[in-house]
Amino acid sequence: MNAFTPDAALARGDDQAAALVERAALLGRAFAAVADEHDRNATAPLEQFRALREAGLLRANIARSDGGYGAGLALSRAIVAEIAYGDPSVALILSMHYSQHAMIVRDAREHKEHTGNWPAALARRLTRASVEGRALVNAAQVEPALGSPSHGGLPETLARRDGDVWRITGHKLYVTGAPLLTWINVLARTDEPEPRLGHFIVPREAAGVRIVETWDPLGMRATASHDVVFTDVAVPIDDVVGLKPAHLGVQRDPHATAWYFSLVGTVYDGAARAARDWLLAFLNERKPGALGGASLASVPIVQESVGRIEMLLTANDWLLRTHADAIDAGTASAELSAMVKHTVVDNAIAAVDIALELAGNHGIARHNPLERHHRNVQCARIHAPSNSLLRTMAARRALGV
Repeated sequence: MNAFTPDAALARGDDQAAALVERAALLGRAFAAVADEHDRNATAPLEQFRALREAGLLRANIARSDGGYGAGLALSRAIVAEIAYGDPSVALILSMHYSQHAMIVRDAREHKEHTGNWPAALARRLTRASVEGRALVNAAQVEPALGSPSHGGLPETLARRDGDVWRITGHKLYVTGAPLLTWINVLARTDEPEPRLGHFIVPREAAGVRIVETWDPLGMRATASHDVVFTDVAVPIDDVVGLKPAHLGVQRDPHATAWYFSLVGTVYDGAARAARDWLLAFLNERKPGALGGASLASVPIVQESVGRIEMLLTANDWLLRTHADAIDAGTASAELSAMVKHTVVDNAIAAVDIALELAGNHGIARHNPLERHHRNVQCARIHAPSNSLLRTMAARRALGV
């Protein structure tokens, strides 16, 4: 039994969804106890994902008919929120896994055997692996020359047809959770006279796949988002998703995008909430001599600043919950998810900035978790598409250009 094993059974008499969230909360607290160690050493959270698997949380949003719990975005987001409160690096890897399976589930629900983007046999194989074991999946899209495909352009990663396989060669950056993945969803273009663009599902342990340990960032250090180099990697022709003419560019599934934006926002909101709670305890416990025995919590200007944090995080909670409910109900507009991501990450960063200012030197001390929360939440700025690009896209829609 590992250190993170939660209660083995669902709480008797409770709703299954509530029980899954309770499991996540227990794990989140356990993960928090070792988050500092993983942050300092930038080590991949292997034991945490073993615990998530044993708790059944890696299959939360897989269809019930396939052995999962059939969680929609609202429940998946609630699970991620609890994990993010303990360790946002673990939560980010989990969010990417959920987002990939959300595409598979929706594709299976809306299309017949051969008309969806995901080949049925491939979808079944990935689903079965995630139900039966620790089978994490995530995408690999960013490249040294291209940057993020969100800005346009085609990847240099090439797929060359060789009989009944494609041969993949290329170099990807920032592959979240790289050492823990079982499958990597690789964005590549074909070398055909009329090139096509698609997603090639590559087993991480396939011959020709090499992880280069380059990840050494300011925050979110335990995500192990290393480079992955592919050299003539064989991928069966049926293990390709959504091959379309390359001149059309990357075809984003609005449903998958909504999941991605919601869960990424939830990760950083979780880090901000952990920072807020540390600050509240600190302000109540800290009693400078100048206050004659009273705590910092009694100072009106401190209370006003805490109130600003509460306003920001309350708005986040409402946006994230309402958005997830609307996505599950099918009533959300296509533009809503970008606005939610933009607002939530900006609010999370602002909330932790206020907390750091209130805590002063204590807030930047390495032995206090606020310093780590502050570094982690800054990483919200770099998730593509960036907030500046989201604003530009919103402006173009409004201006009709």
